[in-house]
Amino acid sequence: MHQYVERAQHAVIIEQLFGDRIVNFLYSRGREKAPSLFRLATSARVSSLLGFINFDLSLADKILGNRRFLARHGVDLQECLDPPASFTCARKIFERKIRYPQCRPMAEDDGAVVSPADARMLCGTMAAGDCFSLKGKFFEYRELLGDHRRKWQDAFSRGECAIFRLTPDKYHYNHMPVSGRVVEFYEISGDYHSCNPGAVVEMVTPYSKNKRVVTIIDTDVPEGTQIGLVAMVEVVALMIGDVVQCYSESGGYDFPRQIQPGMFLRKGQPKSLFRPGSSTDILLFQPGRVVFAEDLVALMQRPDVTSRFTIGFGGPLAEVDVRVRSLIARRV
Repeated sequence: MHQYVERAQHAVIIEQLFGDRIVNFLYSRGREKAPSLFRLATSARVSSLLGFINFDLSLADKILGNRRFLARHGVDLQECLDPPASFTCARKIFERKIRYPQCRPMAEDDGAVVSPADARMLCGTMAAGDCFSLKGKFFEYRELLGDHRRKWQDAFSRGECAIFRLTPDKYHYNHMPVSGRVVEFYEISGDYHSCNPGAVVEMVTPYSKNKRVVTIIDTDVPEGTQIGLVAMVEVVALMIGDVVQCYSESGGYDFPRQIQPGMFLRKGQPKSLFRPGSSTDILLFQPGRVVFAEDLVALMQRPDVTSRFTIGFGGPLAEVDVRVRSLIARRV
């Protein structure tokens, strides 16, 4: 069993993990007893095939029970821009666009950092010895940013970090967590490991082994959030085919643009789209520039939540369900 905390009501929710039995087989027995099968299952080709079967076949919702899955997880098609009748396959639901100015209002504070996604969130530090250090559990820090990116490794060393796990039922557009100018944008090749909590505990540091896209943002610029450099790492996962960069300056999704160095990106605007499956965003901050929201820190430490991360890592570590564009941290 795996539980998380719903932020608004502080309710403890049991998560129905998508494909849990298959993932547990692959990452416990399969990885050791059938390593060739494990390598094949986490390859780009098989990940793409699984994504097609689950999300593109018009009959997939009947065959695999996706309609029941969406109903059980409370996916609200009424908040979408397109009418419910237009969602003829699971992919269209997965890549849905929403009326985010109304459905996901944004914190107005200029110094606020907002969630980049509808996701289950964890936050902590990268300081060695800190009891809430997420480094070494979810990712290997230097590997995450790229082995030859010493400049960025030094910039964020011992800073704060936040991890956002998007489940298959979530709205899968990423939005900008801060305002600032793009300093560097690059892609790192890798595998397609599952983001399932059980897989994360078994695999150890899978996020820094998956294919990922890194955007380095300077917020200490005019109209920026003024919290120094921020790294936004978009990590693919099992059944994720791609991360499509589609930044839009409007109040919707019009005129999407590829991310380029020198672009100014505004907080709360759509930045990219995961295609499709579950996936992860990681935010890295420079030391001492932000403080996480008190309620998130308190909820994450609740000892009464049965979390696979708590069991696997030996201390209270509960995910908190957050909404895109909601407050997660403030400028110091």
